[in-house]
Amino acid sequence: MSKHSFSPESLMMSYGYKPELSEGAIKPPVFQTSTFVFKTAEEGKAFFELAYGIRNKAQNEELGLIYSRINNPNLEILENRLCLWDKADDCAVFESGMSAISTVFLEFLKPGDLLLISLPVYGGTDHFVHHYLPSIGVNVIGFNASHTEEEIIAKIEQTGKADRLSMIYVETPANPTNQMIDIERCSKIAKQYSTSEKEVVVAVDNTYMGPLWSHPIQLGADLVIYSATKYIGGHSDLIAGAVLGNATLMKRVKTLRTFLGNMASPNTCWLLLRSLETLKVRMEQQTRNAQAIAQFLQAHPKVEQVYYLGLLKEGTKEHELYKRQYTAPGAMISFDIKGGEKEAFTFLNHLKLFKLAVSLGSTESLAQHPATMTHAGVDIASKIELGISEQLVRLSIGVEAVEDLLWDIDQALDQIPPFNTQQINTSEADLSSALV
Repeated sequence: MSKHSFSPESLMMSYGYKPELSEGAIKPPVFQTSTFVFKTAEEGKAFFELAYGIRNKAQNEELGLIYSRINNPNLEILENRLCLWDKADDCAVFESGMSAISTVFLEFLKPGDLLLISLPVYGGTDHFVHHYLPSIGVNVIGFNASHTEEEIIAKIEQTGKADRLSMIYVETPANPTNQMIDIERCSKIAKQYSTSEKEVVVAVDNTYMGPLWSHPIQLGADLVIYSATKYIGGHSDLIAGAVLGNATLMKRVKTLRTFLGNMASPNTCWLLLRSLETLKVRMEQQTRNAQAIAQFLQAHPKVEQVYYLGLLKEGTKEHELYKRQYTAPGAMISFDIKGGEKEAFTFLNHLKLFKLAVSLGSTESLAQHPATMTHAGVDIASKIELGISEQLVRLSIGVEAVEDLLWDIDQALDQIPPFNTQQINTSEADLSSALV
């Protein structure tokens, strides 16, 4: 019989789990235990040597179970399965997306180092980068999708700290504008500044595309990060994060996680294992719905502009990058309503099926106002520069019947009074005056 390679969506049902070790249960039970029994003192010694990095693994040796802060069957099975989508050597799952993000920053950035970060990013990431990291002596510079490779390099050189560049952190597509960052370009820049003594790490937040629609490691990234709360969890009933990458870097991430103690709980891991079984079918339905909704919004008279990868024009640089980095346009749509905050709030307040809530990637459709919600902590000048305006609404498209979602959007837009040019000009003037 010829050997067959199963697809990740098929392996999500059973990979990494042996029913015979759990009384034949077809699904892993929840291993709700704090500690594990060693067969011998010698075995305990060997396990701790690996866990604390005292020695490297021998051939075919695996880290045994010690303590649920270090490892747990639910955690290990989940991490093994997540590696399949991104073809990563190893994975670390955390108690939240911000735990994953902050652990990566703390492990690979030291006082005096330089961080290059794409903008915009998720509001929590933005706050950590611009408020906490400088307090421990990390220097931060930003760039966006409009900057060329030459302009990015010039920004690095102008800091006078090019030799301390330690990480390039990318969120693409960007939250909430869907702007794309070229991962291969970032990898090229990182290699230019890497030396034999120090590797510049490229970390990519792939939350917007989940494990299905983009695989940053194959594009040159060293680490890929997820808020597993979103598509991976997919049911709005858990909080988690994940980091994946090569064995060398992941050993560092997992060692710091051991001492920070911010791993996901056995129950959360069990829920995520449940969610992985339907990840592909959920995400495929979500992007089908999103594509229809984006087309509808683009043609609506009360919508000024729609930001969605599926609407990029063929032949443009943006479309070329999209085709190179992604296999689908995703299920996140942002759009500018004609008007300002009042019109955006009117739309949001009249939705019936969409839920007015932050987060994304779950089975239910969600709507929110980035400027006053997820990105409320971003300074006003940056919001204007990055296009996070009072007009902007963000939608996370779920798995509901698309005709119901379209009806809901249409009736909510109908509640907005006719477009008033004078009102918009006044709103923009008020916004600009706030910067003076």
